[in-house]
Amino acid sequence: MHLSRTTYERLAIALGASAAAATLWIPGAAAAVYGGGGIKEGLLMASGLGGIASIMSITDLIIVVINFILNIVLLIAVLAIIVAGVYLIISNGEEGQKDKAKTIIMYCVAGIALIMLARVIVIFVNSIF
Repeated sequence: MHLSRTTYERLAIALGASAAAATLWIPGAAAAVYGGGGIKEGLLMASGLGGIASIMSITDLIIVVINFILNIVLLIAVLAIIVAGVYLIISNGEEGQKDKAKTIIMYCVAGIALIMLARVIVIFVNSIF
């Protein structure tokens, strides 16, 4: 399907208008967020949001953020293993593709082990402080 030049121009105008609207909206949203009573008041108001309600100090907030990041990285590693499995399936016996898939799986398993080690380190450091 080939789009005419006017269609591209309309698409560019629509994207530009969207960007302009977002630019005008963001300062209002930022003023609403940063006009409050700070982090402590914001944490008190965030009851029921994924364990944030129980946070009463900055160290607890840091622990929650680190755990969230580790969860996201772990999810990405599992998705990479799934993609490597698909590579392995569609390789049709080609040795280069099979080796590539095996390497991806090996690195992902090593990454998952590092993520688990990072969790242990976070728990250990948290117990010290």
